[in-house]
Amino acid sequence: MAYETIKVRKLNPALGAMISGVDLSQDIGNQTFQEIHDALVENQVIFFRDQHLTPDQHKDFGRRFGTLHVHPVAPGIEGHPEILPLHSDAKKQYAAAAWHSDVSCDQEPNMGAILYAKVLPDCGGDTMWASMHAAYEGLSDKMQHFLSGLEAEHGSEHIFGPPKNEKDKRPTAIHPVIRTHPVSGRQGIFVNSSFTTRIVGMKPRESDAILQFIYRHIDTPEYHVRFQWEVNSIAFW
Repeated sequence: MAYETIKVRKLNPALGAMISGVDLSQDIGNQTFQEIHDALVENQVIFFRDQHLTPDQHKDFGRRFGTLHVHPVAPGIEGHPEILPLHSDAKKQYAAAAWHSDVSCDQEPNMGAILYAKVLPDCGGDTMWASMHAAYEGLSDKMQHFLSGLEAEHGSEHIFGPPKNEKDKRPTAIHPVIRTHPVSGRQGIFVNSSFTTRIVGMKPRESDAILQFIYRHIDTPEYHVRFQWEVNSIAFW
């Protein structure tokens, strides 16, 4: 795909690209927006370096792609409920060591996420993404056909704990195991070991066997891209 207003450098054949030549703190034009959108669809996760955004600018960029999502459980930063802070210290530790698709427990999961790095450890802290399109395409035709007829339940109580009151939400949703991307038309796997609880209509042992097979398949290194963070870097997936 040809790009005129941005530069796109692929990082892995399966997914991932570095985008340069654009300042996301500014009001990007329609052509630049469309090229960033196209790069996201083509590469599934895109990265930007050396971006300097206020919370409002962060949200303005996100709004170009749709309505902003508010996390159903975790609170956002003060004055900006759409921006979820991720940090670790002596009292609070995030450990996202398992593959997951953010809030797949929602009835309508968000189309993407824009993660902006402001404070980093001296070393470590890399993030990995896996292409669910490539993982699906790496299955046999018979397995693709089998999984395409299944649905899975996605829950959140086992992650966030039981509700504290009647207003406290712990969403649950049922989604197809194989989904079709609305823009590219590519099919991809849509289960993950964090939120997915079972295959609908199966006995627990049957469901567990299928899910564990999928999770092991997703571990294939050829489906992955790894990003080494720098301060003021952005990942959009």
